[in-house]
Amino acid sequence: MKVLFFGISKDIVGQRELSNFVVHNNETVESILERLKADYPDLSKISSLAISVNQKYADITTIVKKNDVIALIPPVSGG
Repeated sequence: MKVLFFGISKDIVGQRELSNFVVHNNETVESILERLKADYPDLSKISSLAISVNQKYADITTIVKKNDVIALIPPVSGG
């Protein structure tokens, strides 16, 4: 599975993607987020984080499969 990072999440992780992230059977977006936050604790500091699975917004109950692509999309700032 591939995990893509955008904005501040990319800065926290230090790279744009994790290309060989292992997903377990029937794992949810919530579980993957918790694993990522364990590896990169500063991800927990992002106040709201949109998640997409295969380029479609997903909620925390979405089941992820081994060939899926997940993206972490933090809020956009600017003015």
